[in-house]
Amino acid sequence: MMVLGIDPHKKSHTVVALEAATGELVAELTVAADRCGHERLIAWARRLTPERRFAIEDCRHFSGHLERALIAAGEGCVRVPPKLMAQTRRSARRRGKSDAIDAACVARAALREPGLPEARLAGPERTLRLLVDQRSDLVGERTRIQSRLRWHLHDLDLEVPPKALGRACWLTRLEEELAPLAGVQARIARELVARCRTLSAEISGLGREIAVLTEELAPELLALPGCGALSAASLVGETAGAERFASAARFAMHAGVAPLPVSSGQSNRHRLNRRGNRQLNAALHRIALTQLRMYEPAQLFVARKRAEGKSTREALRCLKRHLARIVWRELRNAEARRELLPVCGDPPARAALPLAS
Repeated sequence: MMVLGIDPHKKSHTVVALEAATGELVAELTVAADRCGHERLIAWARRLTPERRFAIEDCRHFSGHLERALIAAGEGCVRVPPKLMAQTRRSARRRGKSDAIDAACVARAALREPGLPEARLAGPERTLRLLVDQRSDLVGERTRIQSRLRWHLHDLDLEVPPKALGRACWLTRLEEELAPLAGVQARIARELVARCRTLSAEISGLGREIAVLTEELAPELLALPGCGALSAASLVGETAGAERFASAARFAMHAGVAPLPVSSGQSNRHRLNRRGNRQLNAALHRIALTQLRMYEPAQLFVARKRAEGKSTREALRCLKRHLARIVWRELRNAEARRELLPVCGDPPARAALPLAS
């Protein structure tokens, strides 16, 4: 059995083969990052050993095409987070940094961590993630344009209330006030107003598309109190398949909401986990804050943690950890329903989900 570690790049991929039993380096190869290179890599690996497993550094903007080629060829491969590869490189006896060194460290990290997530073909979750990312980019662009527009309006002695530039009625009023003004600055302001209107329409359209797709993929998440379409879409897209995680605890660690122990003695002390997927963490944080405002079971949960001596922030972190367990379970339920849907027909009826007991 061999483990083949791959260091992917934009123009080339370097693969190193290690013996799984001893960790001894057997062979290495560098191929072009195109279809011919992928075919050459797979043929080389099959000639090298009948039993093999690929480990790819998780840089999906570079490795996505290679992952799809390996899966289509029937090869199994796991994704190694870059931080694990970097930790292995720091502890290795061979110093320096090169593609071959990085590929060997990817393979050794895969040997050291047997529970790494398997790579799989992109499904509807990737579509949802692309839509969410596109909407976030457009929102950021609109915010930048609105900030620039406010400076021009202030210089032209046209003041608008906070958050008014996101409303169509105020954009129409600004167009009317800017129409009779002459000069380059007024012209630029009119162009920025038109751009804001266009971006708002695109953002609204993407929001509706995201809501429809989220309703199809995970209505179970939308049934959770405090979880809107955008938060649910972030959870589905960033998780990319809840079956990748063997337990809710692993999902919570991936989301950065599992506390980290800081003491090896008798005390039960923990510190804040600042790692993990920050988009998942932000979605769980939004749900927790919303439930804390309007959902009585969440308020009772936090009050119980406060009575145990925890601060408000610590109690909120406990709530996020508990929500991670619920979200993981409902994501698994949604995936199981989608697998049974072609056979069983209509999806099961949605029901409200209690927070905690």
